[in-house]
Amino acid sequence: METYNTAFDAIVVGSGPNGLAAAIAMQQQGLSVLLIEGKDVIGGGLRTTELTLPGFKHDVCSAVHPMALASPFFRSLPLYQHGLRYIDPIFPAAHPFDNGTAAILYRSLSDTATSLQKDKQIYLDLIGPVVSDWDKLIGNLLSPLRLPKHPFALATFGINALQSAKMVSKRFFTEKARGLWAGMAAHSIQPLANLTTAAIGMVLSAVGHIHGWPIPEGGSQSIASALPSYFIALGGKVQTGFMISDLNQLPSAKVVLLDVTPLQLQKIAGKNLSKFYNWQLNNYRYGMGVFKVDWALSEPVPFTAKEVRQSGTIHLGNTYNEIEQSEIQSAIGRTAASPFVLMAQPSIFDPTRAPDGKNTAWEYCHVPFGSVTDMTNIIEYQVERFAPGFKDTIIGRHTMNTQKMQAYNPNYIGGDINGGVLDIGQLYTRPALRVSPYRTSKKGLYICSSSTPPGGGVHGMCGYHAARQGLADVFKIRIPGIPAKSTI
Repeated sequence: METYNTAFDAIVVGSGPNGLAAAIAMQQQGLSVLLIEGKDVIGGGLRTTELTLPGFKHDVCSAVHPMALASPFFRSLPLYQHGLRYIDPIFPAAHPFDNGTAAILYRSLSDTATSLQKDKQIYLDLIGPVVSDWDKLIGNLLSPLRLPKHPFALATFGINALQSAKMVSKRFFTEKARGLWAGMAAHSIQPLANLTTAAIGMVLSAVGHIHGWPIPEGGSQSIASALPSYFIALGGKVQTGFMISDLNQLPSAKVVLLDVTPLQLQKIAGKNLSKFYNWQLNNYRYGMGVFKVDWALSEPVPFTAKEVRQSGTIHLGNTYNEIEQSEIQSAIGRTAASPFVLMAQPSIFDPTRAPDGKNTAWEYCHVPFGSVTDMTNIIEYQVERFAPGFKDTIIGRHTMNTQKMQAYNPNYIGGDINGGVLDIGQLYTRPALRVSPYRTSKKGLYICSSSTPPGGGVHGMCGYHAARQGLADVFKIRIPGIPAKSTI
């Protein structure tokens, strides 16, 4: 570990996707930037390791990255030159049912709509405009609140997006369409009756049709390796194994950006912040946590519906009503008996993840904030329900409850992987109601984590926008926004 005691133009604390994005955006302007990571390995939630058995590579936190390819900033970087390759599963996502059938999110908007039969036109009316207007929308969807360049497109999107997923679900006639919709919207990690949960379902569905739901070859660590490689190539400096607990531990810098949540921000800099800003941070709300399981498998998961075996991501929850109830239970502090489960099977498409003939699977369910209940048996039952014989394929497992998640990544407070609940009350006021959500009350100190707009996801846009704010405030450098392009 190299130690730096010299002065820097900017210091970024935390090397998750947002911290890396902030460091790169600063370094691109020719500044001297130091990136500090408390762990010995860079990446935050972007880490891959042998959690179960030798030769089985598991993504410790995030695994599937639809927003990485949708991110205007990440797409602007030459990460391919730094070893990053994405793999497209045959089908982005699947939603199996108890009767042995499944709803599929195909890459094609038309194919997905057609597969929903009676709900074809409803799906086209809901998701079609998001796909066709994507380049006009993305600038606002992955930004802080600001005046839109394309107000008509944003207003058309907002008519549906501001609604709850529950409201939108009532338009569909079939359980197949309602189930597929529920799985998409449940990525919001909040009750489906909450306003704006429809936005999550709409965006993720549209991204599936535009960019797919890709996995990085070799695991999520590949993203965490490519980003610092590019940063260092620009001249950036990295210091690992240095856990920051106080601003006084840092070398001198004109700007400090913290890739942390409000709770950590107060621990590190609370005494430097105003009483009012601390009061605002005290009222910040975290959301549900997750319980995660990784498996080493002797063979692929034997899903009854064959299309599911060719899908990168699987939503396990059966009907809309069942998913809705499980999310309500977790939100009010109760353990759901049949939780909504998100699953990924990367080794089906990436042979580097497991020994020949073997497989890996990644899965988590939503649980109450801070829950320590062991959900292993419940999750494995949910998989067995749609893939009879699954339990017989398990040759190794690794589990993480909410406390272990937070211990591994301090940004996952109470197991909340979104950096705070992303409901209408905190959609643009993350972490506090301010002219700029990235500025703290201390001059030159910024927060750049998923606790700022646009929120959770591996897209780096929170860090990018925080860096833009710091560049403008301190260095009087104003960089233009990055134009979105819907093709790679």
